[in-house]
Amino acid sequence: MNAEKTRKGVSPLTNMNPDLTVKEAYNIQMDNIQVKLENGETISGKKIGLTSLAMQQLLGVDEPDYGHLLQSMEVRNGGVISRRQLLEPKVEGEIAFFLKKDLTGPNVTVEDVLDATEYVVAALEVVDSRVAGWKIKLCDTIADNASSGLYVLGDKKLQPHQINLKEEKMSFYKNQQLMNEGVGKAALGDPAYCVAWLANKLAEFGITLKANEVILSGALSAAVKAEEGNEFVAKFQTLGEVKVKFE
Repeated sequence: MNAEKTRKGVSPLTNMNPDLTVKEAYNIQMDNIQVKLENGETISGKKIGLTSLAMQQLLGVDEPDYGHLLQSMEVRNGGVISRRQLLEPKVEGEIAFFLKKDLTGPNVTVEDVLDATEYVVAALEVVDSRVAGWKIKLCDTIADNASSGLYVLGDKKLQPHQINLKEEKMSFYKNQQLMNEGVGKAALGDPAYCVAWLANKLAEFGITLKANEVILSGALSAAVKAEEGNEFVAKFQTLGEVKVKFE
């Protein structure tokens, strides 16, 4: 948390404690979130990370991870972010789910997720790392709230049955230049499956996905580094556009 306040990255926790376990890393994350709640923050949802096979292979894992979203992390669509409030931000496009019902694991299915979803929207996640140079292993990013930073939600809301989530296409632009493209099934084959995975994973910690929470289901393409003056736009086939600028 000190790194977050000073905007100066720290050494990886796994360098200081090579035997750090995944469970211990999640406990560190929860401890830090609890401090923020005690300081007046409010949980607005969850994020799922490491949904791409490439990222899992890079960190030597075979499942995603998760982090907490806070209300203070949300930036309005088309809004401006001060680059100075972050350390080493990157931006990626995702599909976000807004829940109307609780989802409690361990046996949540894709159908349960769709039934519990009020609407889906286009989203940008600004990931950031309090570990200097993004020199992270799995336990480092978990302890660091899954490298959460900020998030932006699009304005167009669709019910799940109004969109083919697996085939929803996205084009991702930086300063009006196409950087990459993605499709819904890039997130573990189905963004809704990612949410089901999360609900079931959280059951191990006695946590439920709550109604009125937003769930970022995972990046559809590679994250792109953000600097001052950069504008990012994710253009979705059905869900419309979501954008943000760094000043």
